[in-house]
Amino acid sequence: MAQILDGKALAAEIREGLGREASALAQNGITPGLAVVLVGQNPASQVYVRMKRKACAKAGIAAIDHDLPAETSEDTLLQLIDQLNADPKIHGILVQLPLPKQIDEARVIERIDPAKDVDGFHPVNVGLLATGKPCFVSCTPAGIMELIDLAGIDIVGKRAVVLGRSNIVGKPVAALLLARHATVTICHSRTEDLAGEIARADIVVAAIGQPEFVKGSWIKPGATVIDVGINRLDDGRLVGDVEFDAAAERADAITPVPGGVGPMTIAMLLKNTVEAAKRTTVR
Repeated sequence: MAQILDGKALAAEIREGLGREASALAQNGITPGLAVVLVGQNPASQVYVRMKRKACAKAGIAAIDHDLPAETSEDTLLQLIDQLNADPKIHGILVQLPLPKQIDEARVIERIDPAKDVDGFHPVNVGLLATGKPCFVSCTPAGIMELIDLAGIDIVGKRAVVLGRSNIVGKPVAALLLARHATVTICHSRTEDLAGEIARADIVVAAIGQPEFVKGSWIKPGATVIDVGINRLDDGRLVGDVEFDAAAERADAITPVPGGVGPMTIAMLLKNTVEAAKRTTVR
């Protein structure tokens, strides 16, 4: 039976360490500040934002809330971002996605100061990641790497398959694995012989949002499986993109859903925010 990679426990350890770092910064008169911008009342977004605000409070990070109505114009949101960029008490800016249809998400992301882009979505940070330079890394991919390290596997030379090619997870996690000398294949809806690709992988990262799409029989014995998906079934159960029970019989390590990647995403957001605050002390 596979080792269960407990993202909830690991995230708690990380948050505890960040709390100590935030306390040290506070002694120098700096309280890490995260501006949390929520436009509209998307139920899932409201849940995510509440979780992030709660985690900030526990880690000694000031979460400054900006809740805007759904009819907010793009210009109004861009003006708010300009104000947050100029505010020295704000070290990180998080604009919760998705945004209402009248707002261009790309324009909003590009307006955030890359030094405050703790989500790691700005093209500058994406480009720095692609070229192997220091940057803010998108939170879910950063959390995935922490979980792979928790599994204790040596990434060098291993075959890694990333299922999904989104800008938020698939592409950046592939870049991170490549930087650690894995041989990386990105698979997607048009990949031929997907089962065969996964069967050859020492590391599988599944991020496509399809419940239990990856069958346990596809998993190479001894592989590490990172399941990013979180899908609610008609009976109310939450499942990932991987057929967990069957995969756990073959894998050496696997993340549960829930309690795997999700908590790590928030922990990495807090880590990026504390890092942004620390950088202000050395400017």
